[in-house]
Amino acid sequence: MNFSCSVRTDSLIVKIKGEIDHHSCDFIREKLEREYARHNVKNIIFDFSDIHFMDSSGIGVIMGRYKSVNERGGKLGVYNVNPQIDRVFQLSGLYKNKIVHSFKSLEEAITNI
Repeated sequence: MNFSCSVRTDSLIVKIKGEIDHHSCDFIREKLEREYARHNVKNIIFDFSDIHFMDSSGIGVIMGRYKSVNERGGKLGVYNVNPQIDRVFQLSGLYKNKIVHSFKSLEEAITNI
């Protein structure tokens, strides 16, 4: 698993390569919390271009980050989501309940988040 972060404007851009499942979620959660605190930004935007599988543990990771972002008055976004993971977001209600905002590109996410 590869994990990298960068900052653009007031957003932490997170790129994960691999799977978000019960094996990787603790690592991802810890790394995200540390980077989010270190950079002191409002928003988190996930690049899902290299994520090909996400189970319910991944939903938990996203929900936990939503709570952190919401406390700072920020938003949570995703872009480059493949159809299978997009369906997971839809079925879980994360899009409908405005917990996660979906974008086609990083530029669109930064502009609209």
